[in-house]
Amino acid sequence: MYVTEEHALAHPAADTAKVVAELRDRAEILDALFRFGLGQDLKDPQLLASAFTAAAELDFSPAAARWGGRPPVMAGRSTIVTTILGLSGRVDTTHQVTNARIVVDGDTARLTALVEAQHLLVADRGVFALLKNPYAVDLVRDGDRWLINRIRIENSWFTGDPATIFAG
Repeated sequence: MYVTEEHALAHPAADTAKVVAELRDRAEILDALFRFGLGQDLKDPQLLASAFTAAAELDFSPAAARWGGRPPVMAGRSTIVTTILGLSGRVDTTHQVTNARIVVDGDTARLTALVEAQHLLVADRGVFALLKNPYAVDLVRDGDRWLINRIRIENSWFTGDPATIFAG
């Protein structure tokens, strides 16, 4: 599930053309995850939607299980965007992505990363949830960019009150 290869790049340094192509792919793959996080933070449905395939799946249930939540898998880009931005009037977020690892296999890729997500209740800034979540992401090539086809979000730790934040 997680990317654990011992090297960042698959191609040898001497093969400049392949290395450049792989670096471009890796930048676009990371950008899909960045669009996902920033789309939420800016409450921008177009940016958020641009991260996903039409048939994408988002599984937040492993993370939510840590505090007793049982959300269904979100299926389809429009459901993902509607569900996530449905919290936007109640909750402000900031997402930070670190420790990204990527494996490209032709027109598919796997990405793992740690994402720290701060959630603040708009009506009461004293109610918050800070989550540290490992992400496992499957992506597909879409022309010159990459799109998330499946994302599974687990949780390493949290502080605050995620049950209240996600209750809306």
